[in-house]
Amino acid sequence: MDRDKVLIFADHIARFYAEKYGFAPVTGRVLGYLSVCQPMEQSINDIAEALFTSRSAINGALKTIENMNLLQRTRPAGTRADLVSLNPRDWRDTGFQASEYLQTAALAREGLELLKSATSERRQPLEMMASMNDFLAERIPKLYDEWMEYHQKQNANKHKEG
Repeated sequence: MDRDKVLIFADHIARFYAEKYGFAPVTGRVLGYLSVCQPMEQSINDIAEALFTSRSAINGALKTIENMNLLQRTRPAGTRADLVSLNPRDWRDTGFQASEYLQTAALAREGLELLKSATSERRQPLEMMASMNDFLAERIPKLYDEWMEYHQKQNANKHKEG
């Protein structure tokens, strides 16, 4: 695989995640790199060398990715270093958790309690926040199930064609 193209791809991912989610650029670069690197499992040293970045920056990025449940760590027998790769198993924790939306809605309602006597205009942002998150808490688990069904059908079709 062309190293320059891998780095360009990693930079594109970094720019997207920095702009959309406020991630540190190195976190997006690590996500991009782990998406396409060969082999899939990489040591911290491997990633730092490939991305021309310090081990400490890679460690920080990996912590962020790990907190999102997008990372898996393995340690081959007889080695002292973890190997990391993107976690392909369960994407439910990547925004599909209804509990996150319910917590956000509850926080919005807590804020609304503080604004009981405020104008409707002043209350509107928190009311919308509560309503949107209640809606998402209801729809997201269903959407996840629909996506899994869609993904499985796509894979089945690929195997039939291949």
